[in-house]
Amino acid sequence: MQYLFDIHPNHNYVRELCNNDSLLNKLINRIGYIRIPVQQDGFQYLVRSLIGQQLSTKAAETIFLRLEQLCGKITPDVILATAEEDLRIVGLSKNKLGYIRNVAERAKEGALDFRKVGDMDDEEIVRLLTSIKGIGRWTAEMFLIFYLGRQDVVSFGDSGLNRAAEWLYASEGSGGQPQLHRKHVHWKPYSTIASLYLWEAINRSLVHDEPLNL
Repeated sequence: MQYLFDIHPNHNYVRELCNNDSLLNKLINRIGYIRIPVQQDGFQYLVRSLIGQQLSTKAAETIFLRLEQLCGKITPDVILATAEEDLRIVGLSKNKLGYIRNVAERAKEGALDFRKVGDMDDEEIVRLLTSIKGIGRWTAEMFLIFYLGRQDVVSFGDSGLNRAAEWLYASEGSGGQPQLHRKHVHWKPYSTIASLYLWEAINRSLVHDEPLNL
């Protein structure tokens, strides 16, 4: 399997990230490896993201698999050529179907070219994606991280990321700032790596109301 991120606590860039952050250092060493697989298709990634909005992981995956069964391969051409009633049967709401077709139209006309987005900087990509109805900044930031593998992204609007940061840095004063805003400047240029470990702390049920003695 190919990995977009294959992170080990002993990698030089991880050690650099942790040099001035003892709490993050302890968390990273507790968690160990993080591996994020490569996503092969940008359009399919966005379709999956749009389906997943406000749904449980299980429900979203069920709908995506039904869509795959219906379409064979999920491409802009197939989405635009498939009857709305057939797409709705797999579980897509009217709004989500509209959003997915918006993305398909932009991709088909060339305004969203997945072969070229890798040459754009982060904010250019965010502006491009958020110009498409249905895609907000959070979805665009997840695209930067989990499709393009950008290493210096912090999603300040992500509630889980904020919760994990407040938990990890509860022993440090914040000066009235959210901990995520306060700490991210110390993570550059590897903010994504810090984010991945904070999310993993949630996935492993380490984040509780009370700070954990790492």
